[in-house]
Amino acid sequence: MAALLLGALLLMVQPRIVPSRPTVISKAEATSQSVQKELLKKTVLKNDFKGNIHFNGSCRQLPQTIIIGVRKGGTRALLEMLSLHPDIAAAESEVHFFDWEDHYGNGLQWYMNQMPFSYPHQITVEKTPAYFTSPKVPERVYNMNQSMRLLLILRDPSERVLSDYTQVFYNHVQKHKPYPSIEEFLIKDGELNVDYKAINRSLYYFHMQNWLKYFPLDRIHIVDGDKLIKDPFPEIETVERFLRLSPQINASNFYFNKTKGFYCLRDSGRERCLHESKGRAHPHVDSHLLDKLYEYFHEPNRKFFELVGRTFDWH
Repeated sequence: MAALLLGALLLMVQPRIVPSRPTVISKAEATSQSVQKELLKKTVLKNDFKGNIHFNGSCRQLPQTIIIGVRKGGTRALLEMLSLHPDIAAAESEVHFFDWEDHYGNGLQWYMNQMPFSYPHQITVEKTPAYFTSPKVPERVYNMNQSMRLLLILRDPSERVLSDYTQVFYNHVQKHKPYPSIEEFLIKDGELNVDYKAINRSLYYFHMQNWLKYFPLDRIHIVDGDKLIKDPFPEIETVERFLRLSPQINASNFYFNKTKGFYCLRDSGRERCLHESKGRAHPHVDSHLLDKLYEYFHEPNRKFFELVGRTFDWH
């Protein structure tokens, strides 16, 4: 009986393989398959299944959906809103499995151990915003599950840069540490500092190309982060359809909090808002400098619109 149970659980751990790439196996693909086999080998050898099954019939599962980014694009808001659906089981914290080498080296069993308990009909969701801009991640996710459904939430690239700076600035303030002004990061030798990491993270065209090497566009749903802030319900409806969920979330689940200045959630009579760190005011930036940002992102944005076949209301 124990052997049968172990066999069944092993089948649950292994991802369902759905071919979405050419059948001709390149040298790089052969290497990827070798990596996948090693990961699965670690999963089996650890044989840590007792902690992954609950007496009530729920168990830990590898995620079927990942929110891959972008940092400061609204990933936490998206996850909280999506969690209103009864068929969603979301990991509480950012796992960083695919982008941190020490985590990735632990294997798929370790990754599954970070997931919540869920029932067979539920979709397990993990959120790590750094995935979108990490070069190694698309191939690693593909190696685990070629049929993965990916969620990507984006906002105006220039506004995202300012939010990126604001988060780091307040982190330093809380630790009573000094931090340079945003102008010191944005300007170098009188010109826009394109080496600033926050600017690089907003080059959506560059990063999206890497993901499309492994996943077709119909496996990546782009959420408009600016619209999610202003009117969340229509955006969440499209996410429900993409994930093939029954329409359970409705407009009454959202209400505008005038004090905070953004939408909060209402679920079964309980009301909750995002953490106070969300929605912080951006630092004042000279209009001339903002124009430089807008000008810099204009061409990458145009290429991104062509790449994904849709436009966004960005500067």
